Amino acid sequence: MRLLMLGGTEFVGRAVVDDALSRGWEVTVFNRGRHDPPAGVTALRGDRTAAGAPAALRRGEWDVVVDTWTGAPSAVRDAAESLAGRAGHYVYVSSRSVYRFPAAAGLAEDGPLVDGSPDAGEVGYPEAKRGGELAATAAFGDRALLARAGLILGPRENIGRLPWWLLRTARGGRVLAPGPYDSALQYIDARDLAAWVLDAAERGLGGPYNVVSEPGHTTMGELLETCARVTGGGAELRWTDPEPILAAGVEPWEQLPIWLPPGEVYDTLHRGDVSKALAAGLSCRPVAETVADTWAWLRQLDGPPPQRPDRDPVGLDPETERKLLAG
Repeated sequence: MRLLMLGGTEFVGRAVVDDALSRGWEVTVFNRGRHDPPAGVTALRGDRTAAGAPAALRRGEWDVVVDTWTGAPSAVRDAAESLAGRAGHYVYVSSRSVYRFPAAAGLAEDGPLVDGSPDAGEVGYPEAKRGGELAATAAFGDRALLARAGLILGPRENIGRLPWWLLRTARGGRVLAPGPYDSALQYIDARDLAAWVLDAAERGLGGPYNVVSEPGHTTMGELLETCARVTGGGAELRWTDPEPILAAGVEPWEQLPIWLPPGEVYDTLHRGDVSKALAAGLSCRPVAETVADTWAWLRQLDGPPPQRPDRDPVGLDPETERKLLAG
């Protein structure tokens, strides 16, 4: 199999490349060259933000294209239109953010969607992902696979959610742990996402799939206890009800990564229907493996973990945590 990975040097894209190489596939990566490509791939260079399809993508043939683009849908449109006659399958890594908010608990792939356009420039994240879906589908039809991921964790994460908790518990001491302890979480390890999209593309699957774990694959309690255990920092988790945390003005998800209190946002992010992807072979590794492997990756870094330039850093400042713990 011949894979063209649009991106391929960071987080999800790198997980796709690593998985494809492990299968013996021929891998080509296309990006701006800001990061060194993985060993064993053919590297193409270009800028997708320029008008029209990049010159490097105007020749060549591939069995599968994987695209993780999060910017202007017009960039997906230009790439997909250029590749439609020279590639077998187009996988667009989308997001469950394409569903209109609030998404009811148990929402499946046929739920109501935000408006989007394949011709749009820079728009909000939900509209950008929906526009990307429309662009991929317009060019490839039923050869377009729309992988609607949710919360993505694992080694090489460049948003900082799981790395923040690992680094915080590694410092030890009393740690503000937002409850409820048994709050069920829904996420996917980037490596499981990569494996599923390549399997699905090889089988010729098309259309939308919610690609995250089952609700309750882990809980907030199990996740943070696992972080404390693998880091060995002597962290003392102090479980705290949502009410005082919210009263202090702390932002869920941003200041306390991954965590959401009960309500509409929680239902949207952590209670989606994934039965279609499970029936199509999705398998999710235990949270202990995701946490341990992410910690091992963090320990190998020479400096702080990578941070996407288009995302603000996440995490709670020590002074706010101290005040909440003192209260």
